[in-house]
Amino acid sequence: MAFVPVLHSELIKIRTLRSLVTTLGVMVVVTAAFSALGSLDAGEEGFDPLFAAFFGFNFGQLAAIAFGTVAVSSELRDGSLRGALIAVPDRRRWFAAKAVAIAGPCLVVGLLTGVVSLVVGRAVLGADARGLSWGEGLRGVVGCGVYFTLMALFAAGITALLRSGVATLSILIPFLLIVSFVVGDMSSGVADLLPDRAGQIVFHETWDGSLGPWTGLAVTALWTAAALGAGAWRVRARDA
Repeated sequence: MAFVPVLHSELIKIRTLRSLVTTLGVMVVVTAAFSALGSLDAGEEGFDPLFAAFFGFNFGQLAAIAFGTVAVSSELRDGSLRGALIAVPDRRRWFAAKAVAIAGPCLVVGLLTGVVSLVVGRAVLGADARGLSWGEGLRGVVGCGVYFTLMALFAAGITALLRSGVATLSILIPFLLIVSFVVGDMSSGVADLLPDRAGQIVFHETWDGSLGPWTGLAVTALWTAAALGAGAWRVRARDA
């Protein structure tokens, strides 16, 4: 089967799986809500208006990870993967289509999330938003879409590797909420290379580390490529 029909079938799966559609909606709402809360701290020492406007990404990324995880783990239940691979014997083509089907909706909703977050953040910041240029705001919006997409694909690759959505979420959520912050406080130079913290540089107006906004996202992209490569290997190597 050619790639386009495979991609179309994978997009249909995502569109018809209610939990995935709900997760994308949660991504928008949660990010915007926490961005509004983060913007309430305007005027404090070391205040970063760009980070405040997009503060909700810390919580929205959990929805992105859940989206990528469930999109793959749903194939592992009830023999669904076996049926998919019967229809598409080329496992690399199937996994590539799955990755694109995850990336497309996540990028679109991630960009929408960035726009909503910026609008809400600027509204709550009020006069304090004068320090936030529209160029920086555009960077945050694009960064939001790209970062959420990369994190969803990273989770998808890990899920394919571990063959378990529960295991993936059990590892990634504590890592994002606890381990990454602890490592970041202990060694900023090393922490900048972690998959989440590298990509999050795009949400900071200024950054003292060696990476910039786009090079940080490039580091996250490398982690994502490695996870997808490992997931593709597992899909090819193991029985459905």
